[in-house]
Amino acid sequence: MLVLTGSTAHSDFRLRKLLRTVQRELPAVQALSSHFVHIAECDQPPVDEQLHVLEQLLAYGDTTALQDEQGEAQGVYRLVVPRPGTISPWSSKATDIVRNCGLTAIARLERGIAWQVTLDGALSDAELLILDSYLHDKMTQAVLNDVEEAVCLFSHADPRPMAQVDVLGSGESALVSANRELGLALADDEIDYLADAFRTLGRNPSDVELMMFAQANSEHCRHKIFNASWTVDGIDQELSLFAMIRNTHARSPANVLSAYKDNAAVMTGSVAGRFFPQPQTSEYTYTTEPVHILMKVETHNHPTAIAPFPGAATGNGGEIRDEGATGTGAKPKAGLCGFSVSNLRLPDLMQPWEEDFGRPAHIASALDIMLEGPIGAAAFNNEFGRPNLCGYFRTYEESVPSVGGYEVRGYHKPIMIAGGIGNIREQHVLKSAFAPGARLIVLGGPAMLIGLGGGAASSMTAGSGNADLDFASVQRENPEMERRCQEVIDRCWQMGDDNPIAFIHDVGAGGLSNALPELVKDGERGGRFSLRDVPNAEPGMSPLEIWCNEAQERYVLAVYPDRLAEFEALCRRERCPFAVVGEATEAHHIQLNDTHFGNAPIDLPMSVLFGKPPRMHRDVSSESIQPVALDTAQIDLAEALDRVLSLPAVASKSFLITIGDRTITGLVSRDQMVGPWQVPVADVAVTATSFDTCHGEAMAMGERTPIALLDAPASGRMAVAEAITNIASARIAGIRDIKLSANWMVAAGHPGEDARLYETVKAVGMELCPALGICIPVGKDSMSMRTVWNEDGASKSNTAPLSLVISAFAPVSDIRSTITPELRTDRGDTELLLLDLGRGRNRMGGSALAQVYRELGDVPADLDNAEDLKNFFSLIQQLNADDLLLAYHDRSDGGLMVTLAEMAFAGHCGLDIQLAELMNPDAGVIDLLFNEEPGAVLQVATSSLNKVLSLIEEFGLSDCASVVGRPVAGDQIRILNAGRLLLATSRSACQQIWARTSFEIQKLRDNPECAEQEFGRLQDNSDPGLHARLSFDINDDVAAPYINTGVRPAVAILREQGVNGQVEMAAAFDRAGFRAVDVHMSDLLSGSVVLADFNVLAACGGFSYGDVLGAGGGWAKSVLFNEPLRQQFETFFARESTLSLGVCNGCQMMSLLHELIPGAVGWPRFERNRSEQFEARVSLLKIPESPSVFLTGMAGSIFPVAVAHGEGRVQFADSSQLGALKSNAGIVAQYADNRGEITEHYPENPNGSPSAIAGVCSRDGRVTIMMPHPERVFRAVQNSWHPADWQEDAPTMRMFRNARVWLK
Repeated sequence: MLVLTGSTAHSDFRLRKLLRTVQRELPAVQALSSHFVHIAECDQPPVDEQLHVLEQLLAYGDTTALQDEQGEAQGVYRLVVPRPGTISPWSSKATDIVRNCGLTAIARLERGIAWQVTLDGALSDAELLILDSYLHDKMTQAVLNDVEEAVCLFSHADPRPMAQVDVLGSGESALVSANRELGLALADDEIDYLADAFRTLGRNPSDVELMMFAQANSEHCRHKIFNASWTVDGIDQELSLFAMIRNTHARSPANVLSAYKDNAAVMTGSVAGRFFPQPQTSEYTYTTEPVHILMKVETHNHPTAIAPFPGAATGNGGEIRDEGATGTGAKPKAGLCGFSVSNLRLPDLMQPWEEDFGRPAHIASALDIMLEGPIGAAAFNNEFGRPNLCGYFRTYEESVPSVGGYEVRGYHKPIMIAGGIGNIREQHVLKSAFAPGARLIVLGGPAMLIGLGGGAASSMTAGSGNADLDFASVQRENPEMERRCQEVIDRCWQMGDDNPIAFIHDVGAGGLSNALPELVKDGERGGRFSLRDVPNAEPGMSPLEIWCNEAQERYVLAVYPDRLAEFEALCRRERCPFAVVGEATEAHHIQLNDTHFGNAPIDLPMSVLFGKPPRMHRDVSSESIQPVALDTAQIDLAEALDRVLSLPAVASKSFLITIGDRTITGLVSRDQMVGPWQVPVADVAVTATSFDTCHGEAMAMGERTPIALLDAPASGRMAVAEAITNIASARIAGIRDIKLSANWMVAAGHPGEDARLYETVKAVGMELCPALGICIPVGKDSMSMRTVWNEDGASKSNTAPLSLVISAFAPVSDIRSTITPELRTDRGDTELLLLDLGRGRNRMGGSALAQVYRELGDVPADLDNAEDLKNFFSLIQQLNADDLLLAYHDRSDGGLMVTLAEMAFAGHCGLDIQLAELMNPDAGVIDLLFNEEPGAVLQVATSSLNKVLSLIEEFGLSDCASVVGRPVAGDQIRILNAGRLLLATSRSACQQIWARTSFEIQKLRDNPECAEQEFGRLQDNSDPGLHARLSFDINDDVAAPYINTGVRPAVAILREQGVNGQVEMAAAFDRAGFRAVDVHMSDLLSGSVVLADFNVLAACGGFSYGDVLGAGGGWAKSVLFNEPLRQQFETFFARESTLSLGVCNGCQMMSLLHELIPGAVGWPRFERNRSEQFEARVSLLKIPESPSVFLTGMAGSIFPVAVAHGEGRVQFADSSQLGALKSNAGIVAQYADNRGEITEHYPENPNGSPSAIAGVCSRDGRVTIMMPHPERVFRAVQNSWHPADWQEDAPTMRMFRNARVWLK
């Protein structure tokens, strides 16, 4: 074992924050310091030269702050390492780098964090345990006393044997014991079924067979409740829950290409040019064809409850794999993510509706889930390269009227939603049977002892199982590996009819024990497998652990023998591990052989594994509650507004949004942030089908779960209505084009909940959706939404409301026509119209207002007439088509008052709200402003009002329409009734209240100084917002004369493993007249491609090697420490006829190659953002004079550009470098504030770079590197906001055309 000290592990502010927290419980702790420790397992001692290279590879991060740990103060040393028996994601990627640099002596590299804790007195053993709890995550890490103990990370135990369960000797009791000890979650009838089956086979089952059966037949995987037969209130029901969902497809099958039988559903998309590298030439070109849309939404509730970061991360990763494994290979495109948790109880923002009802120790708190879970979800999406574009966030925890009295309802077991859309080629939509002899393959990472039994664990009530089994079911994410797998899948589907994938399935719950049997079952075959051929990082695992673990980032495939060599070459190019682990057989039998022990852990007819135990039957009764009406007469309007704006379901979601890359792919047209002030209020997410079209796809969400505590069917209808009123803001041909995913969460078996579930599914599947003509082709259920525990001898529980989360998807006919909530004050006199589908009922039950006053109410909002919603949708589409809508925002949580306030926030303006048209004898002001009946507010020009009202009448909604006010210049919000002023407040004050929750979470999670700077911007009423001022004609194609010659210079679109921004880079260069070629670093290493064949090198953005050795460090060092590669890059840079562009990760990488680049004078390196958070922003760039070829003729311009990075802060080796850079005019772009001044203020400067540096160039201007992403926003429609006069091109398109002009 080799130990090497690394850089500082935590910044000063994080250490100070942790110290304050620790001292509250351990006052003896005086100081904390931390640094990384690298621990290498060596096959042989490395020679001095290799050791020197290794030291240079591990030279990343900040070493200036390392403290002398040998002082006289009393202290303790703690070393935090990955949990022994696991391999960290960092290790997987770092080990790849050292191997690619030729360090063959290193078998594995791991990293720990060494803590030096200064004390003014000794700690007891109990206090030491408390200290350790602050320093590590018990689910994924361990604490050691000394670095020598780290040898346990590399222990190589002999394989453990399988076990057998003595069914023949002990009967069902043996299975009952195994059920408890292994956490199988088997029902009594399943135990009887297994006992009978193995008696018939005449042998005892192995533990492997039992775990495989438990996973394959878990509620998580088999959806037993949704497939059950039902008796409700003594009446036998004709249909199962699933049959009622299927009814929507039977009634509305149009444009659904695949439903209920694959990893995702598929609907018809539009025809466009799919842009990808051609299989034979690697040249990017457009292929015009139908581009169909796939959709999937998953949940990952249990793993997120016990370990929020990895739980949410692997939830997103699993859903992404579902998309990629649809049909015979597809492309994930854009994601959505949502959370429901109990009350946050923020330390500095305790709310009057939040009471501490307690929680079990092994379940994360709501605040911890929201501090860590969203980062996990965002980090996976970011590193994989998928934009997350919409979502929701709800908190609920309250003692409410229930069956037999009051009980606590909430989300101790959280909802963690992960979903998204993708694209698929027409010939790949459907899976089909494959022939015997097909090779069965595992693609992706190795087996590891993580996530064991997760499928069964997710099917159990939280707290009812064993905490150790919870521990075992924690998963581990490696998005960079999943990206490599997806690149292989991409290369396969890009072959079209010649796709080598005969069948593909993702590996999820149950690991290979689920995936491989399902692969052969769905392929109408059996399978013969070899256990020891499964890639395995931990050889000491038992057969059960190898077969059933849920190591992530894996797929299983069937490939015919004659295509195997071709498939292997694809994997080798992408550096993606794979192994042939079996062969398809004619007989429907599964056999797993173990050559190590010479036995067969599995030898089962597939009819035993998949043969249905007795069908579940649910005999349930409806239960009633005694609700209490909400008395709004005594509620103060100003207080109500403050409280409702503070409720997390209403308040700003900025803290959830800016951590996620929303521009990756270059196909994003509408993200969450709206308008020049980038306010997170968008109703819908919209993507472009491709770079050559204005067709696209839309996603939106809807959920109104507190309503279910009063009227579950109403909550279902309201979820559907909210999703549709959200997605209506996109240009969609008709309501029938919308397809829904329905995700159902319930505490099955809890009094009254099963009956409520049945009635809600019936309301949605049999009534509402058929009436709307909408299909639900995909969904998911989670039936164990209850947490139980014992506290001080008393039994406690927290039970979720029945929760239906709807995600809506639709093809978009014109992405340029999406309407946002931004109020326009530059379009003359305008009016605000409310369309109230509640038709004046103003029902308050289950509303945000009720929640913030610790009430439930009695009668909730509802969608009473499906025809109203159909007409509403058609009306909005007609108004959009006639260009009569200036702004649009649906009414949902918080009601009309919140809808109007959010529109004012987006428009940075005031409001005059007029209630006269809404008033009636049965309604008070509070009811009018805060009821949450379905509907929307429209902004229309006063000159168009009569035409709009005429159309409203034409669509039968005149009774729903009222003029409710108008936007006004300035900051004042006034609420009036017939001229009487009810409330006067300011937009900025309301927006600060609305943003406070987000600010408080950012302050806890990120650099608090940055959080305070961003929050402080809300006080600037004169902030002019984003703008553009150009020194050139945006519509002038300066490259046109050269493109017309037909000569297309070659650009190497360079990527390394983990890079994810290559396609949009190629698209930008292609549009400028280049021949863009996909070049992987493995191509250069193998010699199949040489840089000498190219005119331009473009190093793309992403997460090369997961950035584990510093941003871009692994990529750069794989060049610097490989002599042939080093010479090739040096020669290319020296050739005076070449250009080079590095963006984001490519910028970071090329900055570290400065010694190879002529004239790279004073170049900095790029370090962690000052906020210590990934920053996804729209930043204003100011272009100074510089020699950069790419920025020629653009000096003096200022315009918005997408930013998405975690390490963008420039850092110079010494102060003279910055001077040298400035003297050579080497700064090519600088961050500016909304007034056009260069700035170091956050978030206008998203990373804290000194002198606001966003990019630099070489002395001759041939090499330019920058952190912002010009390649993602070269079309106007790719920008989150742009001036109305931009047409097709955006300013950054000039950069790529400048390159073409320079090459002549």
